[in-house]
Amino acid sequence: MRDWLEATIARERQRQAQEEEIADLAPFADRIAELAHRRRRAERPDGKEIAAILDAIRTAIENCGARVTDRLPEGASREVTHKEKVLALRACKLIVKLRADLEEWAAFYLDYDPGISWWIGRPYEALKSALDTYTKLLRSAVLGEQADGNGEEPVVGDPIGRAALLNELAAEWIACEPEKLIEMAEKEWEWCRKERIKAAREMGLGDDWRAALARINEDYLQPGEQPGLVAELAREAIAYLKDNDLVTVPELCEATWEMKMMTPERQKVNPYFTGGQTISISFPTEGMSHEEKLMSLRGNNRHFARATVQHELIPGHHLQLFMSDRHRPYRKIFRTPFFLEGWALYWEIILYEKGFHHTPEGRTGALFWRMHRAARVIFSLRFHLGQMTAGEAIAFLEREVGHEHRNAVAEVRRSVSDDYPPLYQAAYLIGGLQVRALRAELVDHGAMSEKEFHDAILRQSYLPIELLRAALRGDSLEKESRCEWRFD
Repeated sequence: MRDWLEATIARERQRQAQEEEIADLAPFADRIAELAHRRRRAERPDGKEIAAILDAIRTAIENCGARVTDRLPEGASREVTHKEKVLALRACKLIVKLRADLEEWAAFYLDYDPGISWWIGRPYEALKSALDTYTKLLRSAVLGEQADGNGEEPVVGDPIGRAALLNELAAEWIACEPEKLIEMAEKEWEWCRKERIKAAREMGLGDDWRAALARINEDYLQPGEQPGLVAELAREAIAYLKDNDLVTVPELCEATWEMKMMTPERQKVNPYFTGGQTISISFPTEGMSHEEKLMSLRGNNRHFARATVQHELIPGHHLQLFMSDRHRPYRKIFRTPFFLEGWALYWEIILYEKGFHHTPEGRTGALFWRMHRAARVIFSLRFHLGQMTAGEAIAFLEREVGHEHRNAVAEVRRSVSDDYPPLYQAAYLIGGLQVRALRAELVDHGAMSEKEFHDAILRQSYLPIELLRAALRGDSLEKESRCEWRFD
């Protein structure tokens, strides 16, 4: 609880510092926020006075647009810097929130209070139009979005810096510095590279892992057939777990997972499956272009799907969430991606080691994901350290992992957006390595059987892995204990 509170306060201070950096891009923000505050306090404004305020805010927004235009590079003399793009993106996100506040404010008075409606109707519409025009200017002239909206939306992101990363790591009970985590990921990366070459040789392709990847990419299902494959792969994984007595799978858990098809909009940020009780299937839709359809088919081929289904359903997230609802559910406030994603990634590691992927094609598919998880650590942490841009991360995934361009863009967009915490993408591999290190302590040395170990983890519900370790080992913790476990 102490760490949760400290992290929440640190994140709020980070947010305030970020807003201060864009004060000159949105000096009108406080005035719109004040309107919303006054409305929540049930203050009835004077219509004439409030119309003047709206008009003054509109003028301030138009002046901001003029200043942005004046500062834009002319001709080929200078390109818009990455920092300028970051600040413009941050300002656009703030304006979206301000516009929502403004709409909520106006809806409280328009048509309900004639004395106010008569005054504010036109100034309010003019203010909304000014906000929209200003946002379009930032997005087109600074971020580089195409005015018609048909181009690929640029991926910029907002790096938080090393100090904030260290705060986030401490909150997650990770005792390693970002540079150490990158080093661990690079070691995992190299292991994957060697395994990829072995699989390519078994497929008669020499050392050409790219050729092996290209071959399995073409082994995809036809439209309408993907749900059947998902069901088949789910049953296969559950049978393997039971036959090898690896973890308890409650009958109700096995019977209650579901499927749905992912929307085209969602596929822009997540071109692959997501899951929990409901596995969301990423697959091309009729409205996509021909090339987009082919990329999606290749990116969700039979061999990629095999590892994805067990990650999302059983023994991955569905089993994990099912048990967390029934054991210590009060710990959900401490939900951490290092436990959530680390558990599912750990199973990818263990099933690979046990030979679950028994063909070179299957191993190539599984290794794609394992290398991708290592890549996520490398590029996401380097991005937040200011050592890699989003564009460089996209090129990195295409060149070193073998992503299709569309899928690489979606992965980086997901990783650098504020829809996920900054450590989320690194948490897959690092959390998996933590659970594997804990397994080495407890299972390899005979303190627990595999099944006892896995069942014990699921009964602990959400915890940072170091605290999970303390619980399973029976370690005593002092009130002021801090993270210190070096699991490398």
